[in-house]
Amino acid sequence: MTGYDKADLERACQVMRDGGVILYPTDTVWGIGCDASCEDAVKRIFQIKKRSDSKSMLVLVDSESKLKYYVEDVPDLAYDMIGMSEKPLTIIYDGARRLAPQLIAGDGSVGIRVTREVFSRDLCARMRGAVVSTSANISGQPSAAVYAEISREIIDAVDYVVEYRRDDSIKAKPSGIVKLGAGGLVKVIRE
Repeated sequence: MTGYDKADLERACQVMRDGGVILYPTDTVWGIGCDASCEDAVKRIFQIKKRSDSKSMLVLVDSESKLKYYVEDVPDLAYDMIGMSEKPLTIIYDGARRLAPQLIAGDGSVGIRVTREVFSRDLCARMRGAVVSTSANISGQPSAAVYAEISREIIDAVDYVVEYRRDDSIKAKPSGIVKLGAGGLVKVIRE
């Protein structure tokens, strides 16, 4: 795959700017997304997924430089881990800020992944901020590794479905998840 239609990206961004919810390809599985600062859109994603709002969702950003905007104190170790990781890596940081409250866990943390996949990276860059990324499935059901596995219920519930990569047959895997805590604590949640 060489690229995507820029109009597809623009439509997805416009829907999110208008407070809508999209279905889009990420650096891992297909995701349901919205502007991470839009409380109403984030609430809708919880409803679409039939997910308890006590389970926070992660967000994507397009570059390491955006981390400081959403996290009070980004540990130096985070930059090293992101730079060395060969596969997508979600890091859970303490001190989350400037995000819809439902995205911040009860302990004040948030999961953020710097995406390197071309569409999701450009989507975040064009939005000039974080984009919610949660697997495109009803809570408790298997994640959709490719577009063809996404249920009609999910497709019908969103405001826009991105065209790019709908025909992909390569099954992606979820990211690794690591929590970075106070005093240099590192906890691997999912490899």
